[in-house]
Amino acid sequence: MRASSRQTAAHAMTQPASTAPHHVAIIGGGPAGLMAAEVLSQAGVRVDLYDGMPSVGRKFLLAGVGGMNITHSEAYPAFLSRYAERAPQIAPLLRAFDADALCRWIHGLGIDTFIGSSGRVFPTDMKAAPLLRAWLKRLRDGGVVIHTRHRWIGWDANGALRLDSPDGEKTLTPDATLLALGGGSWSRLGSDGAWMLALEQHGVGLAPLQPSNCGFEVSAWSDLMVSKFAGAPLKNIGIGLNDDTPRLGECVITATGIEGSLVYALSAPIREAINRHGAAVVHIDLLPGRPVDKIQAALSKPRGSRSMAKHLHSQLGIDGVKAALLRELTDAQTFADPALLARAIKALPLTLVKTRPLDEAISSAGGVTFEAMDERLMLKALPGVFCAGEMLDWEAPTGGYLLTACFASGRTAGLGMIDWLRSSGKL
Repeated sequence: MRASSRQTAAHAMTQPASTAPHHVAIIGGGPAGLMAAEVLSQAGVRVDLYDGMPSVGRKFLLAGVGGMNITHSEAYPAFLSRYAERAPQIAPLLRAFDADALCRWIHGLGIDTFIGSSGRVFPTDMKAAPLLRAWLKRLRDGGVVIHTRHRWIGWDANGALRLDSPDGEKTLTPDATLLALGGGSWSRLGSDGAWMLALEQHGVGLAPLQPSNCGFEVSAWSDLMVSKFAGAPLKNIGIGLNDDTPRLGECVITATGIEGSLVYALSAPIREAINRHGAAVVHIDLLPGRPVDKIQAALSKPRGSRSMAKHLHSQLGIDGVKAALLRELTDAQTFADPALLARAIKALPLTLVKTRPLDEAISSAGGVTFEAMDERLMLKALPGVFCAGEMLDWEAPTGGYLLTACFASGRTAGLGMIDWLRSSGKL
C-alpha cells in the first residue's frame, strides 16, 4: 500500500465508533487480549472483544491440561534470559508486570498459587478453568463485551475492521484496535497465523512464523526403533548442541524423531542450526551421573559369553530404549570397543533434519517485529493499532515464560492504548 493510502486507512481505523466515544476493539481472547481488556475497562474505556472461536481462552485452557503452569519463580536475571535475543524488548514489559505481579493479580481473583519443586508456579488446584471463569466474570462486571464466533479478516478499503460473524460480515471503526491473535501453532484453537497477510499488505514488519517448543525429525529410524520404541520415554539423560553443556531431563522417541520437555528447551538453537546448515547434530548423554572413565572401566570388565547388550545392562543399567538408541546410532566397531562405546554413551550423536510441523508446536517464533512498533506496542505503520501476545516476534521455553510475557504484553498494550487515546484527544 502506498504511504498516502496507508495514512487514509490508518485515519479511518482510528475514528470514534458511531455509537459511543472512547471505544476500542480487541481482536483475540487469549491472555494478552483479556489483560488489555481489563486495563482499558478499569480506565473507563468501552471495550468490545472479538474472538473467532465459540469461546475465549481455548489455548489457555488446553495449556492447563495436566497442570496450569502460570509462571516461574526464578530470579529476574535468569527469568529474563529465557527470552534470548529478545530479552531487551521483553525487559520493559516484565519490569512493569513481572512474575510476582502476575501472582498477586491471580491472588486478586481468589486463586491461590504454589511453587513446585522445579520452581514453576501453579494454581493450587492445578487447573486453568477456575482462573479463567473468575477472570471473565470480573471483565464482564467491568463492562467488557465479548463477541465469540467473530473472526477478523482484515480491513476494508476505508480502513474499517472487517469481521466475519454468524450474521454475516460486519465492519467497525473504533477509536483504537488491539490485535492479540496468537501465533501460528494449534490452529484448531484459533491461532493460525492468517493475520500475517493483512499486516504485510499494510507495510508492517514481520518475521516468518516458525515452530518453537517443538519436536524434530531424523532422516529415518530403523523399523525396530519405530515398531518397538516409538512413544518410549528417554529418562534421566542430557542433551547438548555443539559444545554446550548438556541440559538434563527427559524426552520421547517418536516415529519420526524426538520430542518432549528436554527437546523443547533446546528447540530454538536446534531450529536455527537446521536453518543455517540443513541439519543439527545433538549429543545425548545416556548416563549423565557417571564420568566416561568409570563407564569405560565398567565396560572393560570381563563379560565371558554374555553379549554386549547384556553386559551394558548388568554393568551400567542400560537397557530398553537407551540400549536400542545406542545400537541404532553406533557402528559395529564402536559397539564392540569399550573405550569408543563409553564415549558414545556420554555423547551419542543424533542428526536432526527438520522441525515437526508448525501446527504441532507448543508455540511459535516470528510475527510482528518489535522494530515495527513503538514502546507502547503500537504499530508505526498504523497509528491506533496495537499488537500483543504470541503474535509478536519473540519466543521462550515452556515453564511459565510464555504466559508471563503474554500477560505482560497485554498489559503494556492496554496502557499504551490509554496513553494514545489521551494524547490524541480521544480520552
